[in-house]
Amino acid sequence: MAYNRVVLLGNLTRDPETRMAGSGSVTSFSVAVNDTWVDKNGQKQERVNFIECEAWGARGETIAKYFTKGRQILVEGSLRQDTWDDKDTGKKRSAIKVNVDAFSFVNDGKGGGSSVAAAQPTDDTVVTDVPEGEVDLSEIPF
Repeated sequence: MAYNRVVLLGNLTRDPETRMAGSGSVTSFSVAVNDTWVDKNGQKQERVNFIECEAWGARGETIAKYFTKGRQILVEGSLRQDTWDDKDTGKKRSAIKVNVDAFSFVNDGKGGGSSVAAAQPTDDTVVTDVPEGEVDLSEIPF
């Protein structure tokens, strides 16, 4: 029996990038997640982990439309390992990414900390007619 789920809460390290892939669009972004612990000397330690994420179809397009570098996001998904041959060295390379199944807006985009229900659009969800600038999350149709 296996279980492959991950939930991350962090900040985008760059603006999401959407590109066309064989079966539709895919949006890539990176999330910075902090680990904190107390070492054997009683000192607080912190480490930042940078996690690559991919969201497919309308879900990814929604992330690209409403999220920018620095914005907090909660993502849920599964881990996937990609492997390829390095173009320069010919050596095998690999990276683990999160395949995003769901995401949440964590704050209102105005610096507030209010939580909003999870956004789990299906691939046929379309978000339209949202004014530019500050976004009123209550107007998003999911």
